[in-house]
Amino acid sequence: MSLALLLAVFADREIAGRGVYRTLLIWPYAIAPAVAAVLWVMLLHPQVGMVAHGLKALGVAWDYKLNDTQAMLVVILASAWKQVSYNFIFFLAGLQSIPRSVVEAARMDGARGWRRFRTIVLPLLAPTTFFLLVVNLVYAAFDTFGTIQALTQGGPGKATETLVVKVYRDGVVNLDLGGSSAQSVVLMLVIVVLTSLQFRFLGRRSQS
Repeated sequence: MSLALLLAVFADREIAGRGVYRTLLIWPYAIAPAVAAVLWVMLLHPQVGMVAHGLKALGVAWDYKLNDTQAMLVVILASAWKQVSYNFIFFLAGLQSIPRSVVEAARMDGARGWRRFRTIVLPLLAPTTFFLLVVNLVYAAFDTFGTIQALTQGGPGKATETLVVKVYRDGVVNLDLGGSSAQSVVLMLVIVVLTSLQFRFLGRRSQS
């Protein structure tokens, strides 16, 4: 979300070719999670990945198939890259909905740069930020399954096995339908509780 906000701030400026810039930033959202994972495999796979070869040439012992930390890093990178475009669209729309007169008035009052962004722009983006927090929570809980399954299958060991991956493994692979169903209910309840807490605390703050 932070990266998407940064990109949206730059895209909201009057720069040459900003239409092309915005289009390129939106494209990753149109890619299916499994396809996005395959793209990252082509870059980071320890045997065939272009970036992996570069890291090894620099002396980095890169092998996310065996290293727990590296595996989780790859999953986070692939999942975040896929979701940045979605967040970017909403942040850009939120920035464009802010009245220019308000920003200009703050500039004339001496608020510059980071101070103007922190005191004027960011509070006005609070409803958008709150909405994206809820959406990204649900995305992290459910929609990362395709990415994880294509990249690591929950491995090495269980290093990248999220609850939704475990539900799939127990229900489809191990045929433990009862246990898988129970875990699905638990996952749903956890997301409902976390979302409710966000609505109660962050939602109230964003509306104040």
